[in-house]
Amino acid sequence: QAKRKPAFGSVGRRIPYRILHVINQDGESLGNMHRAEALRLMDEHGLKLVLLRENVEPPVYRLMTGQQIHEEQLKRAEKKKASPKPGVVQKELTFSSAIAKNDLETKIKQITVWIEKKHHVKITIRQAK
Repeated sequence: QAKRKPAFGSVGRRIPYRILHVINQDGESLGNMHRAEALRLMDEHGLKLVLLRENVEPPVYRLMTGQQIHEEQLKRAEKKKASPKPGVVQKELTFSSAIAKNDLETKIKQITVWIEKKHHVKITIRQAK
């Protein structure tokens, strides 16, 4: 069974690693430290620890406010929405505003075929000179 990547968010106090690389909420590196020291910093400043990169030695965590975590989750969701899903074909057609009637009908037929095949269709209309 494939291991699912955890969603971006606060990891709370469940940190499986002894030594962490910690970044503060302003993006400045605080260096490597023991997890107890990172938890103490988290409690002192009222922040949350978030895992950024797990596949490096030591893993990188960042101290963030709840607002920063929320904004980052929104950014990631927007990026995921913008990228086409695997297995979904996206087709694109560009029309000129001065397109002839028979050319328009031909392109409409092609779009209909793509939609029936469940492709995503993107249409761009350019203004004629």
